[in-house]
Amino acid sequence: MSRLPIIAVTQRIDDYPDRGERRDALDQALIHWLADAGFTGLPVANSWTGGQLDDWLALADPFGVVLSGGNDIGTCPDRDAVERHLIAWALDRRRPLLGICRGMQMLAVAAGGQLKQVSGHVRTRHQLAAPFGDVNSYHDRTLAGCPAGYAVLARSADGEIEAMRHTTHPIVGWMWHPERERPFDQGHLDLARVHFHRTAVGTP
Repeated sequence: MSRLPIIAVTQRIDDYPDRGERRDALDQALIHWLADAGFTGLPVANSWTGGQLDDWLALADPFGVVLSGGNDIGTCPDRDAVERHLIAWALDRRRPLLGICRGMQMLAVAAGGQLKQVSGHVRTRHQLAAPFGDVNSYHDRTLAGCPAGYAVLARSADGEIEAMRHTTHPIVGWMWHPERERPFDQGHLDLARVHFHRTAVGTP
């Protein structure tokens, strides 16, 4: 069996103070979604410092990165630091990166952008322009504007940014959760294949 390209995937942090535990957690559906797109998702620990993370990246040598959803930015500084490190790593090596929901927010914040509260975007759906179509929505914060170095790909009907791309690097952000669709949306899987394979593996 051929080796599928590895995609590093960040995780949310769940606190259990009564047990003295802080756990990294990842919806298994995201790993299944990446597998259906043709990739092996490899979770990244939030406990790693910069040096430990660099050692892991050198060993795993992922083709790309997914910044997953969960946790508001600023509530888990260790996760924020890991994701900022991964963004810088992807930019430096021109590796493809996809930010999902919070992941897109982190891309904006790392680029100097601001976030804002938004209503009407939790447990609902938006109809976006092609090629994105009908998408889910589970966020109460969104981008205050398009960050420097990025271009808007899609907006919701109320004008909020729902997708963006870096103007010079293979980095995109989606404010929806493709892994929460049942069944997975084939159009979004195709977009992921194109984004990661063309830039990371050289597929024409």
